[in-house]
Amino acid sequence: MPRSRVRKRGPCRGAHASRQGAKILAIAAGNSLPLAVSVQSASPNERQLVEEVLSGCFLDELPEKLIGDKPYDSDRLDQELEQQYGIELIAPNRARRKKTQDGRKLRRYKRRWKVERLFAWMLNFRRLVTRWEYHIENFLGFVHLACLQMFLRHL
Repeated sequence: MPRSRVRKRGPCRGAHASRQGAKILAIAAGNSLPLAVSVQSASPNERQLVEEVLSGCFLDELPEKLIGDKPYDSDRLDQELEQQYGIELIAPNRARRKKTQDGRKLRRYKRRWKVERLFAWMLNFRRLVTRWEYHIENFLGFVHLACLQMFLRHL
């Protein structure tokens, strides 16, 4: 997830100097267009913020499967997503953990480049590279404008 530097002090700035900034969290569709977007502080782990991203979904229905990085490999998160939303989480296993998924599901992880392409498209908007806004709601508005422009380009 890209982090944008914060030029002004304000909410969602980060707890300490090494984690200053705001995280743009997104869920992308197969064509790299955003399904859900959220902006949070860079301090907490991404695993803790998944439900907030899902609550900001642009569509009425949620995807059936989510593909995430190694930080998303958690039994508790797998169970929560399955029970509350009916979503299957696919994430490669962390280093010191037993294998919880078979190799067939992890082949879908090769499609992760589509999410990376979404973030590359987002960082083409200069206003998202550096966060100049004091209020996080204003920055989230610019992120939504960028998503809207990406939708319009791909119509």
